[in-house]
Amino acid sequence: MVADLIESLAKIIFIFTINLGFFAPVLGWVERKQSAVMQDRIGANRADIFGFTAIGLFHSLADAIKVLTKEDFIPAGANKFFHTIAPFISLVPAIAAFSVVPFGGKYTIFGHEVHLVIADLDVGILFVFALASLASFGVVLAGWASRSNWSLLGGLRAAAQMLSYEVAMGLTIIGVVMVFGSLKLTEIGAMQENFFRWGVFLQPVGFILFLTCAIAENKRVPFDIPEAESELVAGYFTEYSGLKFVMFWMAEFIEIVTISAIVTTLFFGAWHLPFVTDAMLLGFFQFAGPNGAAILAMLVNVATFFAKVVFFIWLQMSIRWTLPRFRYDQVMRLCWKMILPLSLVNILVTGLVLLLWTR
Repeated sequence: MVADLIESLAKIIFIFTINLGFFAPVLGWVERKQSAVMQDRIGANRADIFGFTAIGLFHSLADAIKVLTKEDFIPAGANKFFHTIAPFISLVPAIAAFSVVPFGGKYTIFGHEVHLVIADLDVGILFVFALASLASFGVVLAGWASRSNWSLLGGLRAAAQMLSYEVAMGLTIIGVVMVFGSLKLTEIGAMQENFFRWGVFLQPVGFILFLTCAIAENKRVPFDIPEAESELVAGYFTEYSGLKFVMFWMAEFIEIVTISAIVTTLFFGAWHLPFVTDAMLLGFFQFAGPNGAAILAMLVNVATFFAKVVFFIWLQMSIRWTLPRFRYDQVMRLCWKMILPLSLVNILVTGLVLLLWTR
């Protein structure tokens, strides 16, 4: 019982540390630096400590210090309660969604079975979608509670966009659920031990559609019409400053990590190395003994999982700095007239193939 409690606390601390302590601050630097490289600029490189710039990494620290000293401004006539709570509603689901994402398999260490997921729910993927739908409330409340025309328009755009793409995104993963026969993310990940059983090979159309919907759900370029600075100043968070502004900023970046983790789990073999089974990995580290082999295999699997996550973070950043923003009507047309019908066709084709395959 004590060992289980310690394991649970360790996993929670690990996920919070890697998301809030590493990815959230570093992704701000990544966005600046990657855009600079793609645009043939130097990028963030001015902030320094005793003359050391650390390739611009101190800019994240400077940003943190700056926002801590900024005034928490609430417009006159705004609803103070909802204006204050909206950033929390956006941030918490982004972090909580990671609780059902497995970042490794099962390992027996000193007689104790370690399971690298915080909550192994039978309906793990549905839990992720439920939390994603909650995040839209934070955006809508932020736009409405600010008592600003720009914020209200941004909130309305976000509501239409997020609710539309939630429907399409839910349909895009039905094919994956049909192929693997489970809603548990741990089982879906475990069944991709064979490289040729990775979800991207079994559901290539589903992967493309899901990633598109996930980026739209996160309101990132080219789907950033709820916060289009050329039209709405900053959209739903125009009237936010200080820590509450940073919470929206962090929610967006953490959602990038969560999207990458879910794509990795559903379509790219989760924690598995290509062409390397769990038995092969344990056999390779057999020189360290049973417990040492399990620990080393666990470390390799965790590193593999987060290496894939980093790749998809890079991919999303590349898309963000490559494609121009869609118009509002184009975003809606893409969802209802292209992605939704294609996802339904994908379900139909998947069902027919499974029916013929099992005969």
